[in-house]
Amino acid sequence: MDSDNLTKQIEEVEALSSIYGEDWTTESESNRSYNIKIKENDREVILYVTMPPDYPGQAPPKYELSAPWMDRREKEKLHISLDEVYLENIGETVIYQWVEKIRETLQKIKPKETPMKISNNITVDEVLDLASLEINCPEITHGEVIIDRKSSFQGHAAEVHSIDDVNAVLAKLKQNKKILNATHNMYAYRIERKTEKGTSMLQDCDDDGETHAGGRMLHLLQILDQKHTLVVVSRWYGGIQLGPDRFRHINNATRQVIQQAGLLKK
Repeated sequence: MDSDNLTKQIEEVEALSSIYGEDWTTESESNRSYNIKIKENDREVILYVTMPPDYPGQAPPKYELSAPWMDRREKEKLHISLDEVYLENIGETVIYQWVEKIRETLQKIKPKETPMKISNNITVDEVLDLASLEINCPEITHGEVIIDRKSSFQGHAAEVHSIDDVNAVLAKLKQNKKILNATHNMYAYRIERKTEKGTSMLQDCDDDGETHAGGRMLHLLQILDQKHTLVVVSRWYGGIQLGPDRFRHINNATRQVIQQAGLLKK
């Protein structure tokens, strides 16, 4: 490691630790991996960063964002904002600027509101707790957990015949707090439709912030010629960058849970 880069990294870590206190956590000193919790308006984002040897002189830090409550478009906008911050400060330390950019984004989001308004005609006791309702949805199979360098991956699969089935499964999974709080919940599905004009395939995917993951899952379903299949892979990020290995784990979790659910086409 370049001595100038190392000096700047050490100084940056000391400064960030002093500024953010308990919100700053060292994941791995040897890998120079850390996380910072940013809270505003009842919302929280966790920024996971790893400082490569050529940071800050020649490269940016590697990073992941954990914000399960944030939709895909908002995450994409935030990623673009962080990239812009780096491009404006090439060669300089940028983690503080990243944290404050995230905080600025959170400050623009309205505080959580009560999800249901209660009219004067009913009492609080009569309000239904929607989260506790049993959602009528297809049976869900949960796959084995794959663990690599503190990151965990788990697949979930169900037989689906309509978009309503897909939405019901996704809603049911989100009733599980652990799944709801996963760093990413990417999914892909394929549904065969037969009409008077012939057969068509309804298919779609969602990366949920893990770039290209949903597309790779859908590609695997296409290779396997899966029909009426929905697969969700939950990832809980452990603070250590996995690089391309994460896609191998996502694909393995996808195939394993399809087979476990008895949906793997023979």
